[in-house]
Amino acid sequence: MNNSETPAPGPDSLLALAFPSDPQVSPDGKQVAFVLAQISEEDPAKPDKDFARPRYRSGLWLSEGGAARPLTHAETGRGDSAPRWSPDGQNLAFVRSAGEVKAALMLLPLKGGEARRVTHFKNGVSGPQWSPDGRFIAFTTTADTEDKRDERGEARVLTRPVYRANGADWLPERPAALWLYDVEADKLREWYAPEIGIGALSWWPDSRGVLIVQSEDEWQASQWRQDVYDLPLPTADAPAAPQKLLDWNSAAHGLAPHPDGQRFALIGRPAGKGNTEHAHLYLIENGQHRRLDTGHDHPVGDAVGGDCHVGAFPEGPRWLDGDTLLFSSTVRGSVGLFTAHIGGGVKAYDHDPQGVISAFTANEHGVALIRESATRFPEVELNGQRVTDLHARFPFPVREPQRVTFETELGEGEGWVLLPEGEQKVPALLNIHGGPHTDYGHGFTHEFQLMAARGYGVCYSNPRGSVGYGQAWVDAIYGRWGTVDADDLLNFFDRCLEAVPRLDAAKTAVMGGSYGGFMTNWITGHTTRFQAAITDRCISNLISFGGTSDIGLRFWDDELGLDFSRRADALKLWDLSPLQYVENVKTPTLIVHSVLDHRCPVEQAEQWYAALHKHQVPVRFVRFPEENHELSRSGRPDRRLTRLNEYFAWLERWL
Repeated sequence: MNNSETPAPGPDSLLALAFPSDPQVSPDGKQVAFVLAQISEEDPAKPDKDFARPRYRSGLWLSEGGAARPLTHAETGRGDSAPRWSPDGQNLAFVRSAGEVKAALMLLPLKGGEARRVTHFKNGVSGPQWSPDGRFIAFTTTADTEDKRDERGEARVLTRPVYRANGADWLPERPAALWLYDVEADKLREWYAPEIGIGALSWWPDSRGVLIVQSEDEWQASQWRQDVYDLPLPTADAPAAPQKLLDWNSAAHGLAPHPDGQRFALIGRPAGKGNTEHAHLYLIENGQHRRLDTGHDHPVGDAVGGDCHVGAFPEGPRWLDGDTLLFSSTVRGSVGLFTAHIGGGVKAYDHDPQGVISAFTANEHGVALIRESATRFPEVELNGQRVTDLHARFPFPVREPQRVTFETELGEGEGWVLLPEGEQKVPALLNIHGGPHTDYGHGFTHEFQLMAARGYGVCYSNPRGSVGYGQAWVDAIYGRWGTVDADDLLNFFDRCLEAVPRLDAAKTAVMGGSYGGFMTNWITGHTTRFQAAITDRCISNLISFGGTSDIGLRFWDDELGLDFSRRADALKLWDLSPLQYVENVKTPTLIVHSVLDHRCPVEQAEQWYAALHKHQVPVRFVRFPEENHELSRSGRPDRRLTRLNEYFAWLERWL
């Protein structure tokens, strides 16, 4: 739809970008190590013009406060990740995958010398953490256990309630064990082999052991019910045995032991609170919990969407001293850093209402973070100083969004319109975020900028159910998806058409992913006002979703107060399913889905595809092998390009 003389940028503009992640501040606060993922040909010596194979290549970078420099170089398609400072700041532990090496633990002396490989497990390692005294590195691994049942064509016998997970596919018969590496002795040993997977882990400040999050059994795990345990270091006489410290009985993460070694903080929701409840900060003392961010009616963590996040984005709370805990929080369309005082009270520490801090680490000496905005690509900062200039790589001019508001029973809602350059009329695209308890806002989104550059007006908002606008805004859609949330979306879109005369009301499309895919299906089943639809990693049948999604055993109970396995509730879930209304759909629909998406399983797309065919609705179904729910954000680069090309071809055909 680009009408200028300058050729419009294409999806391959993605290849010019480099994606920062996992910023780790040094113990003295004067340096930051981070990961930078770039995209290049898988085998530069053998490029295939008919079938390009761009892949991520990640390496470690370092800054002492000035411009960052590369610290390691990795092979294309593999990479280095998870940099972790030794307590004395002299070494970096990290994880390397290169050639035949799969996620090996490495040690790099920062005063000079080559990285040394520590582990040789077939299955690789994850989550390395130094003990505060520098003696040990803890990590998890399934070691050398191999599962070749599919390769051999053997039957797979399932007994656990959850046996597949998005991003992991088949779960191992036994979860990853916790291992210890004794740095001085150069020895490895298994520390703890759990029956139920370890959810989170953090060392006590005196290095006597770790705090871990676990469920009591597989069913409790499927219901997101977790408790916190103390796991001491193993001794020569006896293996380590965890001791329960907290009957939390709900999801927990972000463990932060207090400097006194007796208390700890966590992020979570108390037992009995469902998925609609904001995650908050709690201090745990003697088995009792006390909320630290009382009065802060916003969730802890970053919930703002974006598609330039490849890698890990730490956002767990960090103690700055014995009285002050630093944490991130989503406030309207922004994410900032805030402090919670141990005696009560929350204060802004670094909060730009027009920006997003998507990752951070901190200690008493310094803060390292990644900052972005709707018009600025993610950049790494150390103590307020930007140490990267990744935005300079962006290959076309960035457009600034225009804010548009809409009215609801709970007050004013907000959204944005991103327009191309010029004054001509342009087709209007209604984009719907996933979650539903996430957020659109001031994060950088390559896809939106690309759509605008190609001549489309991009409209995106935060209807009721989105986070960042208070607990009541989230609670508004409990038990009633497809009601006030759909009203808000269409109301917002109407306000956009009124406020922005350049938007062409005769050329419109609706699109979204995950919950946004559900809502796309729902809207096209209830109105024919849109000329095209794109439903990505969608939900079409709430009943079958309950039995096939990796979160299905709990999700509808949390979101709608309904159980898919009970007849009376199943009838209500059918009433809330887009599939019931598919006979009303007239809108030409592009379906995009990934085969290994276990969050919104591919059968959801298959049902929608079959039903649209039965009702003779123009439909195209694009299935991606090997990819999961994260394709649009961090999928293999060539597949991300294919997805975007399919989007634009569909829009150009119908608009």
